[in-house]
Amino acid sequence: MRLWRFLFFLFVFGLAATARPLTRELPPLVPPPQPVVVPTPAVETLPNGLKVVILERHTLPIVTLTLAIRAGAEADPPQFPGTAQFVASLLNEGTTDRSAFEMAEALDGAGGSLDTEAEWNDSYASLSVLSDHTRLAFDLLSDMIIRPAFAPDEVERIRRQTLSALNILRHDPQYLADTLFERVAFWGTPYSHPADGVEESIRRLTPTDLRAFHARYYRPSNAILIAVGDLSPERAMSLARKFFGSWANEDSRVYASRVNATRRNAVPNRAVQQQPAGNAGQRQVIVIDDPQAVQTEIRIGHVAISRTSPDYGALTIANQVLGGPAENLLFSVLRSRRGLVYTAASELLCYRDTGAWEVKTSTRTDQTPKAVELILDQMKRLRDRSIHPEELKVAQDYLVGHMALDFETSQQVAEQLLKLLVDGLPLDYWSRYPQEIRSLTENDVWRVAHEYLNPRTAEIVLVGNAQNFKKDLKRFGAVRIIPLDDVDFASATLEQPANNVVSHR
Repeated sequence: MRLWRFLFFLFVFGLAATARPLTRELPPLVPPPQPVVVPTPAVETLPNGLKVVILERHTLPIVTLTLAIRAGAEADPPQFPGTAQFVASLLNEGTTDRSAFEMAEALDGAGGSLDTEAEWNDSYASLSVLSDHTRLAFDLLSDMIIRPAFAPDEVERIRRQTLSALNILRHDPQYLADTLFERVAFWGTPYSHPADGVEESIRRLTPTDLRAFHARYYRPSNAILIAVGDLSPERAMSLARKFFGSWANEDSRVYASRVNATRRNAVPNRAVQQQPAGNAGQRQVIVIDDPQAVQTEIRIGHVAISRTSPDYGALTIANQVLGGPAENLLFSVLRSRRGLVYTAASELLCYRDTGAWEVKTSTRTDQTPKAVELILDQMKRLRDRSIHPEELKVAQDYLVGHMALDFETSQQVAEQLLKLLVDGLPLDYWSRYPQEIRSLTENDVWRVAHEYLNPRTAEIVLVGNAQNFKKDLKRFGAVRIIPLDDVDFASATLEQPANNVVSHR
């Protein structure tokens, strides 16, 4: 009997031991991600033109209010880049009725948080509070949007902060590469300037200039109020009427007088006098030469589509395959096979009027030409062949599954609604998005990649020690090298006027 038991247990444990490696080799079956259900919000427009969007969300006792203006950095006066951001930065720095300290004290007492920002197509103030303080939130938000003080002391403080930040960014290779790429890719459009401004414009902006921008764009007929969270549509509309109903669209004559004052303070706009060096329709390489750099920031891309393009969904999948956050061609080649980079990605910059497709990475100085070559090869590979069905499925699963992370909080829901409204997309867009993505085929993705991805005319922007790789760049196109100390993003030549070295061939 003991021998029989011994043999039995030996048999059972033997099976378990042999089965264990098999279970490790077989990945678990994971069902496809389920799409997020995004309710359609209630929408009403006040008599003054303010659009009010309300979405009930009772998961937490929090209310988020966002007031957005349909004008951002693309509305900056050409002679004053950075104006929209300067104005947005001052919204919470005091009003005609409250000081900055009083606003901060009231917000702290409500357990709230506040964010003000200017994006490319909109400027906004977003305020979150516990739902018990909803009325105060409407009061504070309306005050800062309608009646900002632009007090000289606060203007000077924000000016100093901005100039200090720009001085730091001037030595940040990532910022330099991103800004230079956008300057070149979006040349001739309102998106071809640094959104945060340049030192020259920030130094010259006055409270009168800021008030002129505010008078022109901060109007109820050009605004959207989004309320998301623990409140009913009836209460939200009642508070919107109370605190925003008397907001008037300013008389055009008042605006005109302020604009005339702004023009008197203006300097000639050097950024629109001539095109940068390079041949239209041909690939060019622009290098910011930093002799102290030990690696090179790389940006490669060109103009693509606006956010409302019917090809946006298919191009999003193509971008996911090329360099999206999950499995992608660039990471596989540059990192996994060659070990040239830590990470490599591509992204679509899609704005209301235009857009760009951009590859971003960095590598060791001596490997710069090889990394550029491999990036162009992968762009060509995606352009010239249809993607594999498995690549399509992986990209679709990621895009549909990732949606849940974009709608976790009231703040995120408000942000997503704001993007739809600013870009002119329907409010049920996200409800239809999963089905749209799932319906696209390999041929759909190949078509848009072939149409919009063209490595032969891509702009190549490099920031690094040019001495160690410039001789190997000629095969990629016309080469131009700008010393770091001579870079001037306000200039049409991208260099300070006294140092216009045209090109290096």
